[in-house]
Amino acid sequence: MNAVVDSVTMLRRQVKHIWRYPTLIITFAAVPVVFLLLFVFVLGGTMGVGIGGDRAAYTGYLTPGILIMTVAAAAQGTAISVATDMTEGIIARFKTMAIARVSVLTGHVLGAMVQTFIAMAVVLLAALLIGFRPAASVLDWLGVGAVLAMFTFAITWLAVALALMSKSVATASNLPMPLMMLPFLGSGFVPPESMPAGLRWFAENQPFTPVIESLRALLDGRAPGASLAQAAVWSAVIALTGYLLARRLYNR
Repeated sequence: MNAVVDSVTMLRRQVKHIWRYPTLIITFAAVPVVFLLLFVFVLGGTMGVGIGGDRAAYTGYLTPGILIMTVAAAAQGTAISVATDMTEGIIARFKTMAIARVSVLTGHVLGAMVQTFIAMAVVLLAALLIGFRPAASVLDWLGVGAVLAMFTFAITWLAVALALMSKSVATASNLPMPLMMLPFLGSGFVPPESMPAGLRWFAENQPFTPVIESLRALLDGRAPGASLAQAAVWSAVIALTGYLLARRLYNR
């Protein structure tokens, strides 16, 4: 029970940081929005033809990948936040207090999820403004929220672990950056079927692809099928790995 209460307290601390520095959310959303506008308005006509549609069809195809890119972009901010706490000495003070040790990291994770969802809402609003028209029902939207929540939770714990592995804030800011490339190397921007054999195999078997495909199906009003189970398994593996590694590094 104490761990829950302490985690809520740490979450409140992170939420206060969000309201105090709202420009961070703009920063996390800015890069995905720029990619959204670039691919839709510069490449969307050609890309739309490539998937058997038009610019509007490509906007619908692209948006799930951009949402997941936002999760990856926000992971960089999470790593910076954790590394800043570790290097400025506040963690040492927390360790001397009568609070559950896990609550410090849990507060970071929950606060980062709030921040990430706000950034994703900004990206989704931008997509709607430029012509994205999802066919999702209320139940489908609940599924979209669940998929985004479980994957954000997983990637956030991974970002926390990467931050604890870092010796400085600068290093922590760079370690999550490769995550930004995975939507490109998956089904985020083009179908894997259009890629060379080796790259296609990687695109079809990396963790971001089933998550993107699940979101794409739900936003289209279709059943996600096997991709949803794959997304859940990948999210569970990443979350458990990130949590165990983060806990070990933090206790050390």
